[in-house]
Amino acid sequence: MFKEKFKIRLSHKSRAGLFRSPPEIDKRDGKYLVTGKKRVINFASNDYLGLGVSDELKRKVSDNFMKYGTSSSSSRLVSGNYSLINRAEKRYAVYFGYDDAVFFPSGYQANIGIISAFFRKGDTVIFDKHIHASSVKGIMLSGTGFYGYNHNSISHLTKRLEAKKDKRAAVLTESLFSMDGDFLDVSAFKKAKERYCFMSIIDEAHAFGALGEKGRGLARDAADIAVGTFGKSLGFFGAFVLLPEGMKEYLFNFSSPLIYSTTLPEAHAASAIDILDIISRSEDKRGHLRKVSRLMKEGLISEGYDVRGDAHILALLIGDEQQAVSISEELIKKGIFVLPARYPTVPAGRAILRIGMTALHTAEDVEHFINSLKQVKKSDLCG
Repeated sequence: MFKEKFKIRLSHKSRAGLFRSPPEIDKRDGKYLVTGKKRVINFASNDYLGLGVSDELKRKVSDNFMKYGTSSSSSRLVSGNYSLINRAEKRYAVYFGYDDAVFFPSGYQANIGIISAFFRKGDTVIFDKHIHASSVKGIMLSGTGFYGYNHNSISHLTKRLEAKKDKRAAVLTESLFSMDGDFLDVSAFKKAKERYCFMSIIDEAHAFGALGEKGRGLARDAADIAVGTFGKSLGFFGAFVLLPEGMKEYLFNFSSPLIYSTTLPEAHAASAIDILDIISRSEDKRGHLRKVSRLMKEGLISEGYDVRGDAHILALLIGDEQQAVSISEELIKKGIFVLPARYPTVPAGRAILRIGMTALHTAEDVEHFINSLKQVKKSDLCG
């Protein structure tokens, strides 16, 4: 019975142009991927500084795993609370300007873990409607009262806060949005926070490492709590949450994903400390990333494309889901790997090509992308 239901649901997905079948990747080679025996330039990566293929980081991580072993073999609350992990968390808190930090196995777990722990029935959470799915899941699990506000609209946020000013509220947003690629207006957000005294949780996963002084992100002045991941600019795996004093102990007692998951190993903590040193001296990579991202955006706009994004994430509007899939497939044939983002990741009928720029890309890569896109679009119009 269930198997038939699953087939029907998949069939509906396919007819709507929303079926997902991830391409199999044979190998990663710097800025390239090998898929189906074809070498393609990767424009679908979150490795914004290119550290995920850095020889320096690979050597350090290898040495750390040889020294400390491959697993903590326990949850944090049993025998996995290693002093090295605590030292690494403190280093992250100091580097990014917070009182404390906690590491999680993934960004998804981090968002679920903090939101479901901090809020309960009777609380009020107000969130940007374009926040990550993991944050939405955390809200649903918490049982809190919740209200969305229009994407990046401080005026709409203010209306929500006015309606709830008899209650202490929390606001969830991002500093660099993962699909739209736009910045939070940190100054306006901070003013609203000062006026309404809400608690703020800001996801800086796509900003940490790549943006701000020494990669410290964009929103420290406006965030009570910030979420970061190792799996993007930091070129590793796992996540970290930056916290005010006393919150770490609270999570140890109330955050189910933290309590009931095997903690990341000591080798991860040692490597995380090494990564801080690397990103602190990666201004050349951040500068190049800004340059090639600007070249891509300006080049696409000059060709008449509808493209949004304030930094290294660019959203090229396609609209129709089937067309977005078709364009992506044709670009792969021309040596360009970029995948469509479709509903429910973005609104229905607003499919995009999400372009992830990295410090590994060159001006020649940008030119190749734009020329290939023009050829595919021209062929699509003629077809």
